Amino acid sequence: MEDELEDKLIYQTFISHSKLFTKFIMGLSINSTYLNYSWRMFRVYILKPEILIFSIVVLLVIAYIQNVDIRSQSFFKRIGLSIGDTSTFKNMQLQSRNDNSSWEYKAGNVAVFAVQGRRPHMEDRFVINENIKNTGVSLFAVFDGHGGDFAAEYAAKNLIEALKNRVIDIKNIIKEGRIKEDYVSNKAPYKPNVEEKEKSKTEKKPKKMLSYADDMKKSNTDIKNVDNDLLEKLEKFLPITKEVKLTKVNETVTAADSFSYLEHNGSINYNKLLTDEVLATDKLLVESAKKNLNIAGTTALIALIEKKRLIVANVGDSRGVMCDSKGNAIPLSFDHKPQQMREKKRIEGAGGFIAFNGVWRVAGILATSRALGDYPLKDRKLVIADPDILTFDLSNHRPQFLIFASDGLWDMFTNEEAVAFVKDKLNEPLFGAKSITLQAYYKGSLDNITVLIINLSQHNWTDDDLEVINES
Repeated sequence: MEDELEDKLIYQTFISHSKLFTKFIMGLSINSTYLNYSWRMFRVYILKPEILIFSIVVLLVIAYIQNVDIRSQSFFKRIGLSIGDTSTFKNMQLQSRNDNSSWEYKAGNVAVFAVQGRRPHMEDRFVINENIKNTGVSLFAVFDGHGGDFAAEYAAKNLIEALKNRVIDIKNIIKEGRIKEDYVSNKAPYKPNVEEKEKSKTEKKPKKMLSYADDMKKSNTDIKNVDNDLLEKLEKFLPITKEVKLTKVNETVTAADSFSYLEHNGSINYNKLLTDEVLATDKLLVESAKKNLNIAGTTALIALIEKKRLIVANVGDSRGVMCDSKGNAIPLSFDHKPQQMREKKRIEGAGGFIAFNGVWRVAGILATSRALGDYPLKDRKLVIADPDILTFDLSNHRPQFLIFASDGLWDMFTNEEAVAFVKDKLNEPLFGAKSITLQAYYKGSLDNITVLIINLSQHNWTDDDLEVINES
């Protein structure tokens, strides 16, 4: 009997303590009013199924972002870069890294850095030719390809080679004192392959209508890095044709041809020279592209520097910017965009249209209204290759530096932002080209990014000549 009473006593004591503990936890004690309220709010608002599901989604998003960040870090490790580390650089000749992800070059006061970025292929090209054959003329160019790298590669080789040969030939004429009144600038400009052009008019040129896919099945042509999305859009808009060309290219530059670019005072008419060579190269590029049914195109941003004279030719939406002595951003070129009134009227006058597809595009396809190549759109004259050319006297501006870059940079930076950024990085080994390229990538640029910078901050503007690249 005593044992039963003892068991009941222990049981009752346990129950009493359990109730007291429960009341304390549930906030029934005098000091737990706020805890009780918080627990009720937690049960009412937090433990609902929809809240729990939302929380799980947020956690998954955070995990995804963390994973992307890790992959980004690994991307830069693969190309040998680390964020915020600009202390170690190697001056390399123009060449690709092993994984084709980044390129860098430096010579004297000129530096370039380029990354493939988030694009499947690297379609940008850049060219640096300092003091061409001791002529005192330096040439710089940035080409931003689209639809593949065929057009950018073609222009970087052929257009630049044509310009170099022409400059050398004209300088030889001036040096040898062979300037004649019959060959000054009032003469009609040189037009290459005139005899072949007239001959080709009398010949019948068979045309056949082929789709890109059908022709690839019938030929052994190997076209690499073709943008299939662009190809599909073009096929829907207009048939892709192939015209068999019978003309031959005369690549020889003769002295008589070059006289037409000389002014009465013996100076060179670079505006005419650049225009003629760009259009001639575009014609040859289109012919070559048609033979291979290659739809690629490219922008062209070309800068010539002779003494203190800067001439910039632009086709497309790559862009040049100058930082003057006061730190102001001076445009060296203006983008060719389909929505601009001048470009829109020209496109509509040619029977085309512009449409918004992420950005304004020619026929809903191409985001720039001028380019080299792009022969399906070039045949309809919806896209043209005529360059806009601006000339600057650098002694008037006394620039600290010049920036030439593909639109992968300008998608993320305004002119003023780019100038302010580079100005603080001029003391870096690549004059800020690497830093601003990586910054554009991290800000979300989806394109290839190429940045070329000419550092003039230490130049003595009292000198007669402007030696852009000085290896000493």
